[in-house]
Amino acid sequence: MRRADRLFQIIQVLRRTRKPLTADAIAAELETSKRTIYRDIATLIEQRVPIRGEAGMGYILEKGFDLPPLMLTPDEIEACVLGVRNGWSATPIPRWRAPRRT
Repeated sequence: MRRADRLFQIIQVLRRTRKPLTADAIAAELETSKRTIYRDIATLIEQRVPIRGEAGMGYILEKGFDLPPLMLTPDEIEACVLGVRNGWSATPIPRWRAPRRT
């Protein structure tokens, strides 16, 4: 499992319960070592994920924490809509072409 995926999974595991979870329990669920969980928890805390707890006592994710929403600009939304339409439509949508650089 990639590290980014594991960090995300740790947050998901902690979100499922309000009781403190030990590194052993998290490591068993994610099939990794306790040491890796300790490092990953430290990384998440450095990135300001509100995790409370300590080694041996367990970890808990504070209430109200959500992952940030995906924010798109109006141009990015339009590009997504056009992409979906082009993928679902039988006839291709005419493509915009940038002027050639001279």
